Amino acid sequence: MSHPPSKLERRYQRLLWAYPTNYRAERGPEIVGTYLDLAGPGRRWPSLADAADLLGGGLRQRLRAAGALGLLTGVRTAATLALTTATALAAVWFVLVEAKPEHELFYSFGPFHSLGAVVWLGWIVASVLVATLPAPWPRIAVTVAIVLTMAVAPASALTGYPRPALYILLPQVALGVVALARPDHAGPWHRFAPLGGTASATAISMVTGLSAANYGWSSGSIVGGAAFALIIWAGVLTFGYLMRGDSRGLWAALVLLTPVSLLMVRPLAPYHQSEGSPSWLELAGSAVILTVGSVAVLLLAVVLHDRLRRVLLPTAPSHCPTCGRSGGQHPSAR
Repeated sequence: MSHPPSKLERRYQRLLWAYPTNYRAERGPEIVGTYLDLAGPGRRWPSLADAADLLGGGLRQRLRAAGALGLLTGVRTAATLALTTATALAAVWFVLVEAKPEHELFYSFGPFHSLGAVVWLGWIVASVLVATLPAPWPRIAVTVAIVLTMAVAPASALTGYPRPALYILLPQVALGVVALARPDHAGPWHRFAPLGGTASATAISMVTGLSAANYGWSSGSIVGGAAFALIIWAGVLTFGYLMRGDSRGLWAALVLLTPVSLLMVRPLAPYHQSEGSPSWLELAGSAVILTVGSVAVLLLAVVLHDRLRRVLLPTAPSHCPTCGRSGGQHPSAR
């Protein structure tokens, strides 16, 4: 006689909806049974690690079913580029704005310009932890940095301390979300690229020595420059991988389209010439339009990926269903 499922079992079963229907029907009971065996006594909710593992596994199976598994390798490449950009931007904002002693504003946050100092230091520390600590600490550090970035606006409202502009904070969150897809067992490039970007941005910022008074007019050019640099990196990777018959660079560029779009919110937002800068409503509307558009492009690429692959990679060999690499590059083919 079968027993009714426990609350924990039902909650694991709900998470299984991330998987395709056929896979869920075939392997669902086995997957849930494994997690239940590993769960500690008295547990009523799946752990965050279990939930993330199940959702990630479901995404992989859905992409495998759609034949777009190459997206996963592209996401990992995009994650490293996103984290490098986020930490480099944090270094720029900290050196050029927060750490300047000659503040000309009436209000400041201790020795710093604003609450943004806490946010940028969080990202800089994350780049160090990514390079030095094993999993899961890098992902935890990036998550903490994202939370600090999201919390600075309400913290400013509660305390009265100034904060960075929302068009600076929003793309930072988007870059962090993409960075969470960074592989746990990463190679040297994935580990040290963010730290290298942070060090380079710090050195360049200290050499240029722009005044904190430039914050009001230079911030738009800084985020626009970061977007341009990200576009260049993604373009180079896309071309390089396509020359090798690999689509991961193209997928990385499509994943990065959303944070790039958000970095371009202020330069692209319409505004009245007499006012000199876009209003909050114009910035918010531009952010929504750019986000929806970039996500729609990525989804369209997933749907039409087979046709795109035939056009861009007409002579490319078939891809491994496990890692997304072409047959000539897979270790088992050597």
